[in-house]
Amino acid sequence: MKVIASSIRKGNIIEREDGQLYVVLTAESFHPGKGTPTTQIDMRRLSDGVKTTDRYKTTEQVERAYVEDSNFNYLYQDADGYTFMNAETYDQVVVPPEVIGDQAIYLQEGMTCVLSMFNGVAVAIQLPARVTLEVVETEPAMKGQTASSSYKPAKLSNGARAMVPPHISPGTRIVVQTEDGSYVERAKD
Repeated sequence: MKVIASSIRKGNIIEREDGQLYVVLTAESFHPGKGTPTTQIDMRRLSDGVKTTDRYKTTEQVERAYVEDSNFNYLYQDADGYTFMNAETYDQVVVPPEVIGDQAIYLQEGMTCVLSMFNGVAVAIQLPARVTLEVVETEPAMKGQTASSSYKPAKLSNGARAMVPPHISPGTRIVVQTEDGSYVERAKD
């Protein structure tokens, strides 16, 4: 299915002229004052993980591969990869680590993710935008430090690190963006 380059988003699967499938890592449109607007697409080849960058005119046609997006629940990780189960059919799918990439640290048992399937193989994953994690370790708040002035490093229950406001202490549950690992807010439980 042909679409214009400016409509391509992160997680889309596109088919290049070489017949290979690529998952889009980032897609950014540039609109210079003079000249032609362009869209730069950073992508990873699904067959071997090689990363590449292409630049298109924003109105240029790009072949978007037909992939089926379905909700899957994360079950567990083993030597073969990450196992997910389709909530409707109860089919299980093993997703290799290179498909999930550095987002794997945010996977939680039972989490519902969107898997993009192409010919029965998982080629891309979309995690929920936010996850709730517990702060395991962080520096104590300094007296007289204002909440808006600075953030301090914290280690989270999944092993990831995030910058949190000074009032956050160990044992506090916080909401984190899965895309970049940034602090959103204190969890409301």
